[in-house]
Amino acid sequence: MQDYIQERVLQIAAYIVEYRCTVRRAANVFNVSKSTVHKDVTERLPRLNSRLAGEVREVLNANKAERHLRGGEATRKKYKESRVS
Repeated sequence: MQDYIQERVLQIAAYIVEYRCTVRRAANVFNVSKSTVHKDVTERLPRLNSRLAGEVREVLNANKAERHLRGGEATRKKYKESRVS
């Protein structure tokens, strides 16, 4: 694995753990695709730092468990804004 990829993987993982953010938000911050972030943290990270990979996995599992709530909130906000306008 090339050095710049290793550095990106570790930076993305640290960001996800620190801010407990989603893959989408991390992708936006680091200006890469969701697929790249997902591959970085699920395939590449465990080879570099297994402890950090475990922490990232916990955040991703929590996000997955909460995603139906975030989707409902986004829909509620969308329709609330459309009625006001």
